[in-house]
Formats: sequence, structure tokens, C-alpha cells
Amino acid sequence: MKRIILLLFVFTLITNVNAQRKVELDDVAYRRSSLHTMLMDFGTFMHKDLVIGFYNQAPFPDKYNDHSLEAKIFNPMDYALSKEAIELMKSAGDTTNLSDAKEKVKKVEAELPYIIANYFNQTKAANQMVAKWFNRQPDGTFDMSLIHERGSYDASAMEAEIAKGSIRGLASLKDAGEELLKNTFIVVNGMNFIENEPYARAVRDVALAAADHISNELARAAAKAAANVTYNATKDGYSVFTTSYLFQLDWNEEVANDFYMNYWVYSDNIDSTRVAAFDTTTIFKLNYVGYQKAKSVVLISAGKEFNDIIQLATIRNIDKGYTKLQKEYDVFKTKTPIINNDPIEAKIGMKEGLEGGEKFDVLEQVWDKHTQTTIYKKVGQVKVDKKNIWDNRYNMGEGDIENPEISATQFKGAKVEPGMLLRQVK
Repeated sequence: MKRIILLLFVFTLITNVNAQRKVELDDVAYRRSSLHTMLMDFGTFMHKDLVIGFYNQAPFPDKYNDHSLEAKIFNPMDYALSKEAIELMKSAGDTTNLSDAKEKVKKVEAELPYIIANYFNQTKAANQMVAKWFNRQPDGTFDMSLIHERGSYDASAMEAEIAKGSIRGLASLKDAGEELLKNTFIVVNGMNFIENEPYARAVRDVALAAADHISNELARAAAKAAANVTYNATKDGYSVFTTSYLFQLDWNEEVANDFYMNYWVYSDNIDSTRVAAFDTTTIFKLNYVGYQKAKSVVLISAGKEFNDIIQLATIRNIDKGYTKLQKEYDVFKTKTPIINNDPIEAKIGMKEGLEGGEKFDVLEQVWDKHTQTTIYKKVGQVKVDKKNIWDNRYNMGEGDIENPEISATQFKGAKVEPGMLLRQVK
């Protein structure tokens, strides 16, 4: 009997060891989308210097490759397509008349995608994005070192295929285009800090006007008192508004062929004509995908430094913009590796908007021999465990104060393996 119990114990131990598998995030090789982020400087807005300083200090979104260009900030008024647009942007921050201000903001938001596109065209931003992908040197030469680093491709083999002048034959070139270059984005953020007091006053005035119509004297007095209490509780602070505009690098087989055939510059044969042609070509473009808006109410509270409050609001609101873009546009959705299968865990959390119950497809990366590209096969689905959500929001480097023991979000659902990828379902 003792021998049987011992055998059962050993069998259970072996089963548990085999079932539970965990990997470190750095050990999971997966291909991320690449991102450059920018901030629009409208010339003057509340706490401008603080906002720009904190924006520049903000951690880069860790679910993307950092594909930053040198320019991070620009004034859209310098690239407006009409004088009317400039005047509109100048007056949009005036909160003297709230309904008028809201209408102006809507008009500015509709105009900005065209202004941003004009900025990209004039500064050759798409050319810069491509140049960074192929590690363009001051003499105009290219190489595949970054493609190799981010996609684990054979860089020398790819360059050899380009040199042959027949790029269609190498599958990895096509795959790199689909997996890496096509998933290259720019997010342009527009931010504004507005004092809460005008809005709080407007809400109070509406409430007081409504209270005047209450016939019962006690009820009327109570309603007016409640309106004033709400006003006093919300007037000391700011509302942070962020509008995030998403653009994607237009990379397809036609553009790729044109680039490799006509613009690629070899280190052992520098063609000055090709160097100049790359600088002026218009074949590279950034396509507008869409925009999302985020808002945070910032209250001035005792025990907190004013600068810390502004910093926290700035960075968290920008993170909200990225999260909303990811949820709205499938092309911008990130993939997150599973690092543990018992329990199912992944390094994603409240910063990405998780509250509990969200569904994620489980994907396995496979090679499609017919299309000669990498594809992602759905092998199951999991749901966020609302009792175990990682608070990875930016919090001045203090870590998860509420529950420091949670360092990854847990999921329930399909049988998975570490290294498989999660992608949120809309």
C-alpha cells in the first residue's frame, strides 16, 4: 500500500512538473510592430513647458520596437493648408465660451489629419522611416542589420539576393516586408490642459437653474447645496485631453521591388545618382488610419507636488490614447507572449486598459509554404482573470502599490504553451 501511494505521489509530481512551464519574456523571440511617436506643439497651451518636458521623459511603449526619428515635436500651424485653419487652431483653446470652444476643437480635429500628412510630405518622414529600417549611412549606403536584429533573418543572404537584381525569388524579403516594414507606425499626439473651473462652473449653473424649478423648499435647498459641493470638489484641477492620430507606412510588393531595384545603394559601389534619387523620391508614403481621443481629470490634492500630478496625467493620458487605438484598429493591435501556462500569464495589464473579462485569441506563429510568409494560426482563446490583473500603469517608478505581488496578468481558458502569442479580440 505504501509503495502504491509513493508511486502515485511521484506520478503526480512528474505530471505537475511537465504541465507547468514558464519562460522569461526576453527569451521569447517574436516580431513586434515598430513605432515612432510625436507631439504637436500648438504654440501656446497651458503648462506647455511642463507637458513637453514630461512627454520627452515618458517611457517608450514597450510592446513596440522603438523606431524613433530625430524630430519628435512640430507645430502644426507651420504646415496648415489655409489661414483659416491657423486662426482656428489659435482660438481653439479659448474656454470663455465653452460650447464655442468645443465646436472649434471638433473642426481642428477634422483638419489635423491633412495638416499632419502635409508635415510628413514636406519632411519626407516616410523616406526617413525606410532609411532607418535599412540602416542608411551618411554616404547613402544600406544594409540589413536592423532587419536581421528584429526579424532574425539571414542579412547576408538577403543582401546577396538584392544584388542579383531578381528579388522576387527570396521569400524572406517578402516576409520581412509583411512582418516588419508593413507594421511600422507613427502616432502623433495633440494634448491640451484646460482648467476644470469653467466646466465645473457651467455644470453647477445648470444644476442651480434646474433646482430653481423645484417647488419644495427643502428639496430645492438640498439640490443647490449638492451643486455647490460638487463644484467645490471639482474646480481645483485640470482636464487633460489627448487626441492620437495613427499613420502606417505604406509598404507593399510594388514599393519593395522599386526600392530594391532602383534605390538600393551598395557599400562597395556607391551610386551618387541613386543616393540623390532616394532623397527626393515620393514612392514612400504614410497612410492615415484614424484617431482616438482620451481624457483624464486631474484634481489638485494635498500631499502631492503639482509637477508630479501633471507628469502622471500627461503620461497616463498618452498611454490611454495608444490603448484606444489598439482596440479600435486591428492593424495596430499588439501581440503579447505567454510567459507561463499554469497559471496562464502575460506581461500586459491596466496600462493596456484591462479591467477583467477581455478576450484574447491565442496565436501560434507558423510558416506558410504557399504564400512564403509568416502567418499566425489561432489555436484557442483565453479571458482575463479580473482577480489577477497587473497594474503596470505609469506611477512615477513606485511599482504596483496596491498589489506588488502581481507582476503579470493571469488568464483562463484554452490549453496553451509559453511563447504562444495573445492578441485582443475587439
